Amino acid sequence: MLYENDPIKQFRFALLALVALVALGTLGYHILESWTLLDSLYMTVITLGTVGYEVVAPLDVPGKVFTIVLIVFGVTIVFWAGASLVQALVGEQIWHALQRKRMQKQISKMRNHFIICGFGRMGQQIVKDLQREDVSLCVIERNPEQMPKLVAQDIPFIEGNASDDKILKAAGIERAKGLITVAPTDEDNVFITLSARGLNPKLFIVARSIQEENEDKLKMAGADRVMSPYVMGGKRMAQSVLRPNVLDFLELAMHTDDLKMMIEELTIGAGSTLIKRSLGDSGLKSDTGISVIAVSKASGKMIANPGPEEILHEGDVLIVLGVPEQLDKAVALANPNRAVEHVESL
Repeated sequence: MLYENDPIKQFRFALLALVALVALGTLGYHILESWTLLDSLYMTVITLGTVGYEVVAPLDVPGKVFTIVLIVFGVTIVFWAGASLVQALVGEQIWHALQRKRMQKQISKMRNHFIICGFGRMGQQIVKDLQREDVSLCVIERNPEQMPKLVAQDIPFIEGNASDDKILKAAGIERAKGLITVAPTDEDNVFITLSARGLNPKLFIVARSIQEENEDKLKMAGADRVMSPYVMGGKRMAQSVLRPNVLDFLELAMHTDDLKMMIEELTIGAGSTLIKRSLGDSGLKSDTGISVIAVSKASGKMIANPGPEEILHEGDVLIVLGVPEQLDKAVALANPNRAVEHVESL
């Protein structure tokens, strides 16, 4: 049936049927008993309401039969409307409760995941990019208008204020790998950063700064990276004019599958054959085919376009360019433990 699976539609249809029955009852008494429309409406209402008030006038046989039929249909429709309303209200509460329980169970199993605080336009793009990389994540959002989007996309989320310790713990802050906060205001992002850093000192935190002068405050609060969308957007727009082909290449390499080439980070881990070897003697280029475009030293120093004499150490991060097959080979050289874990997970 059209309405059997939707209690809201059932309730609306029952109300329409009740209104139609009142109109039919009024017209029936008016015709059968020759009463005025007001008296006919009054008689219909007290009949359907089963209140037992005094009738307008004695009923003849057709009027009595009509009243019996009116009561039977009226009671049925009223109970139908009431049951549909209760089902709609209770059913929605049960659905929300089951939804929250399912989300909590899913989030409780997460390890080394990322927490995104805020699901506005920037938060939605961040989630989309992380999902494309198959990264485990959950969202914290307090705006009720965003909840249907999260539910529709089946994104794990916690409803509440991300600066609340209880909410952060519910999102698995102690087990998380990183947190990205893109709350509506810089003040919110500062509080969220402070709370997150206090709960997990090892957490990697990226915070959005709407006003450039608040970047230092966010860093003091514990953010590892602070991003200003207006500054970044302005720089990219300038580069699109000055170096459009370079920008197109970077966009293709980092955000689409149209170009096979990818830019990736490789961390030199314990047990790597690259440790204490020069970049020229490491075999990265000859054995894998990748190009090393930068080295982020364990000390924090960034070396762009490193020469072949650059010595590699454990903890260095290589910024490399290559196709997926080349990157897989490079991972095996740079971090053999990670490569083994990757193979086992497959």
